[in-house]
Amino acid sequence: MSEQFLVVKPGSYSTIQDLGRYGYQDLGVPVSGALDQFAARAANLLLGNPESAAVLECTVIGPTLAVLRDAELAVTGAALDVKLNTTNLPIWSRFRVQAGDLLHLRQAKKGCRTYLAVPGGFDVPMVMNSRSTCVAGGFGGLHGRPLQKGDFLPAPEMPVSAAPEIILSPDLIPEFGTQGLQLKVVPGPQDKLFSKGGLETFFHSEYVISPKANRMGYRLEGPVVERDPDAEQSIISEASLPGNVQVPADGQPIILLVEQTVGGYTKIATVISSDLPKIAQALPGQKVRFQPVSLKEAHEALEEQERHMQRIKDFLTESNN
Repeated sequence: MSEQFLVVKPGSYSTIQDLGRYGYQDLGVPVSGALDQFAARAANLLLGNPESAAVLECTVIGPTLAVLRDAELAVTGAALDVKLNTTNLPIWSRFRVQAGDLLHLRQAKKGCRTYLAVPGGFDVPMVMNSRSTCVAGGFGGLHGRPLQKGDFLPAPEMPVSAAPEIILSPDLIPEFGTQGLQLKVVPGPQDKLFSKGGLETFFHSEYVISPKANRMGYRLEGPVVERDPDAEQSIISEASLPGNVQVPADGQPIILLVEQTVGGYTKIATVISSDLPKIAQALPGQKVRFQPVSLKEAHEALEEQERHMQRIKDFLTESNN
């Protein structure tokens, strides 16, 4: 292991993440991990890494990194300008860098989060079986915090592959819109505590993502979702999952994400797992609507997402041969 990058500019919020820290929620430890797991997995696949290898998650504005040794890299996620010295590089691609290069990840144009992968994954300590950063707990990742100017990012020393540089086919790259977002949700687990009118409001209204949007959750603004008049405004705190949609006393929904473990507000619905990347790439000001689906339809959507990932694997296998 040795340093791969020196952080010249840290970006707006850049953290090392893998696919998450599971099995410790009962101790108050959140899952953490990449918010857009599809993009993170694809970045690793471009380099032949395990899909769970640690990547750098960059939010809105990416970092400027000084390259300290030759390597192959991959970048996926939000549409943004990737510049190697003075040369523009395509997103969703694998490319080579040399010691002394400067890599710039500019501001996202479409989407919110970008993922940078290195061969073997970023080599930070494993904490509770994960390298993900938990900023609230101050552990994982690089010193338990977002990048800072002057940080060194470690990665395994690996020979630079002779494989060709690759750009994913456009039909394999997800589209990140700047307008309306349609999220599929499974009603519940506390949908019975809402009035008929409240449920109709939730499923037929348009909400706007507020500026209070981060890795803990996205607060929405829009029509008030009313509870059943006889229902309590809150419930006994219970475990929460990424995608749970809580409705607090003000009736404004909150989509919970990966830095939350429990909640005491009623949950009207849960965003299906295959739609979580859409939230990860959404920005404040975007409009959101909710579409109810069955559990069977949620499973079918997940299966389709995995077929999409398999198409990426097939494309890379063919390109590498």
